[in-house]
Amino acid sequence: MTGEASVHASAVLVGERAVLIRGPSGAGKSRLAFDLILAGRTGQLPPAVLVGDDRVHLDTVAGQLWVRPARELAGLIEVRGLGIRRCDFVNEAIVGVVADLAAGDAERLPPPEALNIRLNGVELPRIPVPVGFDPLPLIAAALTTTDGSGLVKPLDDCPKGIGNHISPNIATD
Repeated sequence: MTGEASVHASAVLVGERAVLIRGPSGAGKSRLAFDLILAGRTGQLPPAVLVGDDRVHLDTVAGQLWVRPARELAGLIEVRGLGIRRCDFVNEAIVGVVADLAAGDAERLPPPEALNIRLNGVELPRIPVPVGFDPLPLIAAALTTTDGSGLVKPLDDCPKGIGNHISPNIATD
């Protein structure tokens, strides 16, 4: 792999694709990584294993974004209250989704353009997570559900004036 870049992020392989977790220091990257691993162990998500915590290397190969742990941090994860711990890890994975913690553009009903990002020339789904919001349910929903926006029809006469109420007859439309 050539052209690799080191970034301040964590990554967890969930099933066949990795979740790349970005955010400022203290935003909960390590916590989300460990939560994903636990969710994989309990069957809430497909099996999950650490790729890297705190620093990872990214590289684009054949139109896919690959993530690898920083060599000196491979197999290490911070668990708040316990310190740095050893755990199983994989040497590389293809990134399938990007979770941006403490995202300034996080919204209840984000516009479609906020749900995608281009990293190293690769277009990927993105989950903007607001400050103070538990990211695990959002990531789990992104990994286990499909986009229903093609089936949902907002009401034109929304009483709140924001057009986010769903038509009661979507099953017949």
